Amino acid sequence: MYVAVKGGEAAIANAHRLLADRRRGDRSVPSLTLAQIASQLSLAVDRVMAEGSLYDPELAALAVKQARGDLIEAVFLLRAYRTTLPRFGHSEPVDTGKMLVERRVSAVYKDLPGGQLLGPTFDYTHRLLDPDLASDADPDAPLTADDTGEKITRVSDILGDEGLIEDDPLTDASAPVADITRTPTEYPMGRDARLQTLARGDEGFLLALAYSTQRGYARSHPFVGEIRIGDVDVEMMIPELGFSVVVGRIKLTECQMVNQFKGSAKAPPQFTRGYGLVFGQSERKAMAMSLCDRALRAGELGEDLTAPAQDEEFVLSHCDNVQATGFVEHLKLPHYVDFQAELDLVRRMRAEHAAKTGTAQAGGAGSGANREAAE
Repeated sequence: MYVAVKGGEAAIANAHRLLADRRRGDRSVPSLTLAQIASQLSLAVDRVMAEGSLYDPELAALAVKQARGDLIEAVFLLRAYRTTLPRFGHSEPVDTGKMLVERRVSAVYKDLPGGQLLGPTFDYTHRLLDPDLASDADPDAPLTADDTGEKITRVSDILGDEGLIEDDPLTDASAPVADITRTPTEYPMGRDARLQTLARGDEGFLLALAYSTQRGYARSHPFVGEIRIGDVDVEMMIPELGFSVVVGRIKLTECQMVNQFKGSAKAPPQFTRGYGLVFGQSERKAMAMSLCDRALRAGELGEDLTAPAQDEEFVLSHCDNVQATGFVEHLKLPHYVDFQAELDLVRRMRAEHAAKTGTAQAGGAGSGANREAAE
């Protein structure tokens, strides 16, 4: 039950003014620009775009600034703005095989076509605070190598050529692609709807579930087949032209997880797949998503459902941080009438209990000793 509360407009307006003051901070310090946030806090911006399901670095930077760095609040702001945008059509499926790769690593093959590209990563940094970052000194320019022109072959294709990994699960190409923002949630979900839900799910929640699968809850012994980060073209089919045209370019992180599978009555022992694809540079999220995707495929692979990460409804109905925030944070809104009803009920129940047991019932103004005796 939600209770409408009248009045308090002046207090709310003053709270907004105080929020704006706290957001601005020390007036002697220059205000952050959206360009600074988008370029220097790019991983935070990428997370907001991914979980807000809207690719626009400038708007995501604005949301981060408005939310004072609270990324879940920023996601909420971006999603709210997203609902106001008109839709002109649907893009064609992006081809990550043609990605302009900035980073590409594999944990299963050392030497592979296209090589390992470490790219911008914290993987090999020392986890020590760098005092030099407190100054405005510019870092050294990065070194680059000549383009060899060698095709960056997918690890899954290499395994597939030997028949060692399951075929990529296919869907009916004639069926419409699910759109979780326009259709009510129904279980069980198709894999397209599951992946959409995971792609904008909370990184921390999915990370915890992915971690659980590695600790024995739906153990699947995963390997990172490949992680790619780079730019891909977005194309739209133009009916008047009869062919698709490039309308933009976005940065994506793709993870293909390779998992052991002992086989079943229908399939021989082979590796299976988990898949993750998110906006921007977000390796942790893409990896967690791919582990959860594989766990949620347990039913179709004939595996026993024994762990939370394998429970589709549990995972998908709780991974959305905007929904979770709404349910949790609404508790701080006025519930005066609700609580008074509960309070009256508890008092009557205690009075009935006291009458049955013959114990004294302490009043609201009774001493602490009397209250303890009554209890």
